Amino acid sequence: MRIGLDYRAATAAPHSAPGRQVLALERALRRRADTETVLFTEAPIGHPHRAIAVAADLLPASLADEPGLRRRWRYEAGFLPSALREERIDVYIATANGGLPVWRKPAAVRQVLLLHDLFRLTLRRPHTSRWRALAARLIDEARIGRSIAAADAIWTPSRYTTAECGRLYPAHAHKLYVLPDSVAPLPAPAERGQMELPLPPRYWLLVGTREPRKNADLFLRAWLDARRQHYDTPDLVVVGAAHDVAPELQHLNGVHWFSMVDDAELARLYLDTERLWQPSYAEGFGLPVLEALAAGTPVAVAEGGALEEVAPVDMPRFDPHDRHQLAQLMIRLSRESVVGSAEQRRAFAQRFAPNAYAARVAALLDELLKK
Repeated sequence: MRIGLDYRAATAAPHSAPGRQVLALERALRRRADTETVLFTEAPIGHPHRAIAVAADLLPASLADEPGLRRRWRYEAGFLPSALREERIDVYIATANGGLPVWRKPAAVRQVLLLHDLFRLTLRRPHTSRWRALAARLIDEARIGRSIAAADAIWTPSRYTTAECGRLYPAHAHKLYVLPDSVAPLPAPAERGQMELPLPPRYWLLVGTREPRKNADLFLRAWLDARRQHYDTPDLVVVGAAHDVAPELQHLNGVHWFSMVDDAELARLYLDTERLWQPSYAEGFGLPVLEALAAGTPVAVAEGGALEEVAPVDMPRFDPHDRHQLAQLMIRLSRESVVGSAEQRRAFAQRFAPNAYAARVAALLDELLKK
């Protein structure tokens, strides 16, 4: 059997959450006996992925030089249908919340859609005019809806995303299956002296600020409230860009910004922090939570969304919209001992380890091939 895998996220942003999941899916597929995995991507001339994948021809320039909508249309309508036919693909897995062939798909190809979340349809876009937001929403509805309708199976990372997809597209609810994201082991942690900036002796950790749904503004305001009320509230290390938050929050005393970290540096941050906080009010999975747990680190997560599914029941929860409640929880946790052991947290994270992920991928493929 020949399985085609949409590799574009791994080409464009291998360290992003979607890119890392594409790489995890590739590793799981290559473990399957009697299966050949064929990668499909778009890359400029000279890009190393042109040597390992079937690649759409692009000019020798950055992947960002061509507007996204035009590039996607050229790839999904022009390149992909004929490429699938020429490579004699039996199953094609689209990994970008869409991306199945627009038309002329070979009739025998079974199609899988890896659907990370539906926030492009359910949340308002920031910093855009009303008309641009409406146009982008209509384009996303058409693109995602077409792929959902065309898919033979839809794999989502959480029960939360499955429920959202079933709510928005009830006619296709029978295609939905849960495939939790893979949490790959991080490399050996970097030495503290090799970090971009010096780390405080005691700190909490926040990973991700780019999108409003990450809720960084409210979280920083709650932390500031806690700090003013309780002097021993730990410093805060934030993996993200300061310009993602309001100007008055960009230079707080005790907040340390790390705009770029590699995997070894991230492993150091997880290992040394007293606790990871995940305040997102909308999350399709919650990879940093499980990466922290895999390091034995305690977490505190927002209620609702998929975060409920990726943290042990003894880890603290909070309302992501209640600043006062969050500040009081911070004060309490800065004083109390941590519940549970590092071994228990690492054992919980093993449910999402590569071996468990590969077994689930194999089971889903077997289910698909029975149809």
